[in-house]
Amino acid sequence: MKLWGGRFSGSLDPAAWKLNASIGFDQRLALQDVRGSLAWARALARANVLSPAECAGLCGGLETIFKEFEAGAFSFQESDEDIHTAVERRLGELVGPLAGKLHTGRSRNDQVATDLRLWLLDQFPGLDEALVHLQSALVERCELDMGILMPGYTHLQPAQPVLLSHWWLSHFWPLQRDRERLRQLSERTAVLPLGSGALAGTPFPIDRTALSAELGFARPSDNSIDSVSDRDFTAEFLFCSALIGIHLSKLAEGIILFSSPGFGFFVLSDAFSTGSSLMPQKKNPDTFELTRARSGVLLGYLTGFLAILKALPSAYDKDLQEDKLPVFNAYDSLRAVLPVAAQALRSLTISRSGLESALSADLLSTDLADYLVEKGIPFRQAHALVGEIVQVTIRTGKTLDALSLDDYQSVSPAFGADVRSVLDPRRSISRRSAHGGTAPTAVAAQVQLARAALKGLFET
Repeated sequence: MKLWGGRFSGSLDPAAWKLNASIGFDQRLALQDVRGSLAWARALARANVLSPAECAGLCGGLETIFKEFEAGAFSFQESDEDIHTAVERRLGELVGPLAGKLHTGRSRNDQVATDLRLWLLDQFPGLDEALVHLQSALVERCELDMGILMPGYTHLQPAQPVLLSHWWLSHFWPLQRDRERLRQLSERTAVLPLGSGALAGTPFPIDRTALSAELGFARPSDNSIDSVSDRDFTAEFLFCSALIGIHLSKLAEGIILFSSPGFGFFVLSDAFSTGSSLMPQKKNPDTFELTRARSGVLLGYLTGFLAILKALPSAYDKDLQEDKLPVFNAYDSLRAVLPVAAQALRSLTISRSGLESALSADLLSTDLADYLVEKGIPFRQAHALVGEIVQVTIRTGKTLDALSLDDYQSVSPAFGADVRSVLDPRRSISRRSAHGGTAPTAVAAQVQLARAALKGLFET
């Protein structure tokens, strides 16, 4: 069954039909399509386009179809071009010629835009929940590993000592921003296209405000031409997905590095590792490597779709049929990787000795500069003096904590006998107690903020 074709005298080439048909993937919109059709039938009745009896007949048939989809009992046919065709074909089998009245004043252009928006709105809460589970795993790690010190890195070079718990939470907050972006996106997605027709609007007196409320949208769209072609919400979802992937990749990369023998900070669980087919000794972080790889795949969905949008004229074009696969694939990728990443995090074993043995004295160079600042020396001068001390360590092969007081005072008499007290990583960490810092008190306060943030952003 085709929803078009009256003006054609020939049939579509079989290969062109296969290219044109979208039923292979847009059947995922089935429940949303039926929900939209039910609401449209009732809107037509309220506008006196359908009689109460006609509306009841259509709604009865659509409710049957909805149950068939829910039960997995709906039978697709080769002639079904898309999900809209399939539903209307089945509706005709159930209610006869009356099915032909359902599409009055409606186009597949506004219908599919409505379906995809509805589908995304239905998925946002589950995606938010999956992100919360990963955040919860990070908070659990933070609380479990409280008090363990590690070297912090910038440019992948040892920088300053921090709490491992602080490092775990540094991956919590990007995920929180991801969740907030999805919440904001849901508000922009909740704009109803239905009633825009093909591009010019519907000629029937449809109450689009009531229609939007019935379907759970915040409001109807304001311009019918824009409405049928607007895929900003799709691009935004792909951007949000790509950024989630990048945040996951950053976390995965850290774990891959820190679990390698060169660092030896983390020990991977057998449950989330694989071996080598050639080298018996290998234990590979495949779970985290695949997590890292997904960021590239998700980025590809975004850039590919933006390339589709970049040169389209106004109103609907068939190019927009290509919006659904990247959305479905991005969503599926995230729902697959997020729970595995959360469980893999929980399964890690921490090598406290490995972490703390990596805390070399040179990580406290900034503390030495701060020590001089407290003695009245301007920080820029203090920074230069400590740089000279570092030169002494390079020349002598000694570490900062192995230098004598004479070594220090050869650079500046401001260094006193108490200078050695500065070279304590726990002291360094405890001093950074300002909001957001790595001190135990600051991290404890941060944990409370993180736990408060774990509430679902889509809870009603």
